Amino acid sequence: MTWRKRIFDLFFASLLVIILGPIILYLIWVIWRKQGRPLFYVAERMKTPTESFGLWKFRTMTVVDADQGVSGGHKDTRITPLGAKLRAKRLDEFPQLWNILKGDLSFVGPRPPLREYVERFPDIYGKVLQSRPGVTGLATIRFHKHEGQLLARCDTAEETDDIYCKVCVPRKARLDMIYQRNQSTCYDFDLVFQTIGNLFRRR
Repeated sequence: MTWRKRIFDLFFASLLVIILGPIILYLIWVIWRKQGRPLFYVAERMKTPTESFGLWKFRTMTVVDADQGVSGGHKDTRITPLGAKLRAKRLDEFPQLWNILKGDLSFVGPRPPLREYVERFPDIYGKVLQSRPGVTGLATIRFHKHEGQLLARCDTAEETDDIYCKVCVPRKARLDMIYQRNQSTCYDFDLVFQTIGNLFRRR
């Protein structure tokens, strides 16, 4: 990560903590009242091919002892009513401001993958994770909705994994590499504003 990108992240993450602080506190209160504890879900993700970190989100699903793989249709029954509303506007990702301040994430970059996929596709993620993972990015903007539709049709963990590996991993990697070749502060601004625009267009 360049020093310009790090300054960009620190400045805007700090600004958003101040602006969104009351909303974040309100969401914490609502989640506590309607769902109880735990308030947060911390998942292992990879920021380099060998280095992991804890990705913070507001909890949107019922708790199970072992939760593996990406989320597909087979996990839909675990999404809480409040969790569905948080996911619709990506409000569940507000706690990732902490990850940005820590340096685990950037605002813009490839979405941080699960360890199992980094280990299964070392050639792909060895290239993709040369960029610091981000909250949003070109692959998120261009493919996130389609990915959700593909995985929502999966009825089993095996089917979800098969579709994710055969379709989602290579398509997102191609977009992530396009971003990596063209990364600049102006491009990051553009992708952030596209993400905000997409959120307002969601019903």
